[in-house]
Amino acid sequence: MISLRGRRVFARAAPTDLRKGYSGLAALVEHELGHDLIAGDVFVFVSRSRKSAKALLWDGTGLCIVCKRLARGRSAPLWGRVESGTVRLSQRELRLLLSGQLQRIDLSRTSSLTTT
Repeated sequence: MISLRGRRVFARAAPTDLRKGYSGLAALVEHELGHDLIAGDVFVFVSRSRKSAKALLWDGTGLCIVCKRLARGRSAPLWGRVESGTVRLSQRELRLLLSGQLQRIDLSRTSSLTTT
């Protein structure tokens, strides 16, 4: 079982082509976002339609991808006021985002933003 407890969560602040798999998402994390994959953080990517998301994480032995497609509704847009980089999410925001219950994220919170 994969635990997210105690992990930092970063979401890409731009729509992502979710046809990308392990290699494509890992390249985005390392080269575009400037993060180390094996640090134990969770990286979230949301489609342009905001109906699908993928989370990429290192579980200590390899990379894992968690995929979610909402049956109804859309998740909050993670882009708009932020041009690039990552948005830092709390564990609660991640759960709400992946369940489609999070409709708005306050991107003005400086503690939530990482521009890389």
